[in-house]
Amino acid sequence: MSEKASLGGVFEIGKSFEVHRLGYGAMQLTGPGVWGEPADRSNAVAVVKEAVSLGIDFIDTADSYGPDVSESIIHDALHPYPSALKIATKAGLVRTGPNQWHPVGRPEYLRQEAEMSLRRLGIERIDLFQLHRIDPKVDLAEQVGLLADLQREGKIDRIGLSEVTVSEIEAASKYAKIDTVQNLYNLANRRYEDVVEYCTANYIGFIPWFPIQTGALAEGSGLLGKIAAELGATAAQVALAWLLRRSPVILPIPGTSSISHLRENAGAGEVELTDEQFELLKGLAKL
Repeated sequence: MSEKASLGGVFEIGKSFEVHRLGYGAMQLTGPGVWGEPADRSNAVAVVKEAVSLGIDFIDTADSYGPDVSESIIHDALHPYPSALKIATKAGLVRTGPNQWHPVGRPEYLRQEAEMSLRRLGIERIDLFQLHRIDPKVDLAEQVGLLADLQREGKIDRIGLSEVTVSEIEAASKYAKIDTVQNLYNLANRRYEDVVEYCTANYIGFIPWFPIQTGALAEGSGLLGKIAAELGATAAQVALAWLLRRSPVILPIPGTSSISHLRENAGAGEVELTDEQFELLKGLAKL
């Protein structure tokens, strides 16, 4: 078994379980617009299997990816799961069509979706269950409180949030221990820099989604391409290596439906930036 992903180091989520920091995001396993079945389901299954063979032991998905499709593919590819594998999923967004996402945080809905994720994944407990979005129409105490109930019942292990501010993390923490935050963040878009700092200071896992901007950073023009050439790496690998160095709590989850891109991304753990390269790349960001 190749262990490329292990070179990115490890992180202990909620001081409950340890994962390699370089994971896999399963959103792109579905059809266009994150909707419906992929054009080639057998390829999607093969990608997930290859992720594990590369040493990836942290897979992030959501009930809304498809909807239901991503979780189903993960089950078909890997069940019964390797003992080291940890699966994170999410609930709180309803789909009405391709690229359409609507927050629904009613406790009864979140409970229903947790139960359905357990069934689709074929597990008794979800390792990490994340509120996909805070629903502004529902009291935060009810949304996070339901996750805390599920945790007490043993149906989920750790609790996470997605697309939140520091103040929202602090507010949610009144009702449950928050162990991860998943926000949009990458080398070029660091709007949530303060959230990364907060998570680093409080040992909260920070899971950046779109870590290479769905491939945009992989084009490698300008400074990024220059540094990639200096390191004998690809631009995507350098963008991921920058995230791994940015903070020890960052857990990048690059997603792809391509085995070759998956292997490329897993190789990011082998890339070591110099101090100068790290600082130069830091200047690319739009804060």
